[in-house]
Amino acid sequence: MYRKKIFALLLIAIVTILVCGCVAPTPPANTVNILYSKGTGPMPTLLGTRQVDGYIAWQPFVEVAPLAGIGKVLVYSQDLPPAGRWTNHPCCVLTARTDLIDRNPAIVDTLSALTILSTQYINEHPNETAEIVADWLAGKGNFTYGNISVSSVEVLKRAVPTVRFTNEPTDKWENGNIEFLYALRELGTITGSLRNTTDNESKAILFDTGPYQRAEAMVNSGNFTIPPSEKNQLSIGYLLSDHHAALFVAIKDWEYFNQTYGIALKPRTTSSGRPDLADLIVNGKTVATFRLISADAGPQLMQLASTGEVQIAYVGNPPAISAIDKGTPIKILMAVNTEGSGLVLLPDSPATDWDGFVNWAKQRASSGKPVIIATPGKGSIQDVMIKYALEESGLKVSESS
Repeated sequence: MYRKKIFALLLIAIVTILVCGCVAPTPPANTVNILYSKGTGPMPTLLGTRQVDGYIAWQPFVEVAPLAGIGKVLVYSQDLPPAGRWTNHPCCVLTARTDLIDRNPAIVDTLSALTILSTQYINEHPNETAEIVADWLAGKGNFTYGNISVSSVEVLKRAVPTVRFTNEPTDKWENGNIEFLYALRELGTITGSLRNTTDNESKAILFDTGPYQRAEAMVNSGNFTIPPSEKNQLSIGYLLSDHHAALFVAIKDWEYFNQTYGIALKPRTTSSGRPDLADLIVNGKTVATFRLISADAGPQLMQLASTGEVQIAYVGNPPAISAIDKGTPIKILMAVNTEGSGLVLLPDSPATDWDGFVNWAKQRASSGKPVIIATPGKGSIQDVMIKYALEESGLKVSESS
């Protein structure tokens, strides 16, 4: 009788342990663990200390790893599966709140024109752009992550050529954004106004290319209209990435744009690093003051846009699409860049291409130690692309933070 009671108590204890999760269950087969990092900043440290097996990030964080000797670039975003789907894929876009577009469209048009001009500068002066972005991101010093330290200028000189800086909202570009909408739907993150729309309905909800068309006309004519002055301070949101070099170039080289075109974003301070305030000047007249707000990832910027703290934002297209789907009153105006992200792995990873990565991930999962890949945040463009590529390749995704 006593032995039966002991056996019963032991059985209860074992069941309780299993139910409470004290015994780790075997990971599902073919699983890759997606770890949500707080933006891209912590990623090199996570990789360098082997807390993750890799990360997918925007530039310049892709090039940090090989230059620092802590990782290797497995694949750039345009080469992720399915083959050909992501070639010249849309990435960052310029967005504006609809209340600003309605109230003072000329302000939005002028900022769009300045973005076009600074994009032209980037494509004509890649080395100068690398210097400017390195100054913005690191005061031209080193990027430092714990014991990892690399020259910001050298990183940017490697990174800038991997990004395609372009602005025109062509039909092909709009359709590329719709491809991301399809991917977001398949991942189950679209639940609002874009859940069941046709492509044409989706485009009507997502885009307002009027500011780009008017801006392009001003650039081509060389005649920039002075907008009505804004009494209240406005805000521009951006990410600490060379993808948003158009903003950094416009501000850091404001005298060039002012002297050459008569429009500029003049920073209140001209020291190295990142300014907090800039005045929009058109033909010698200050028409608005902008607070410059950085965020760790696109979804954070879109949260600020939803509350009205940010009126203009340079941001990845999936966060913008998701925000519009949920009711944030913004429109996508134009492209900022295409491509420009990449998947980085530990240097001793056996994978040398995507197929090798898939095989390695399956082996690791079967041994009970799934591969861990960090992404900048849930719903970021990198998160969407890596999940879609993994699922396309027969791998399952688990999430953690």
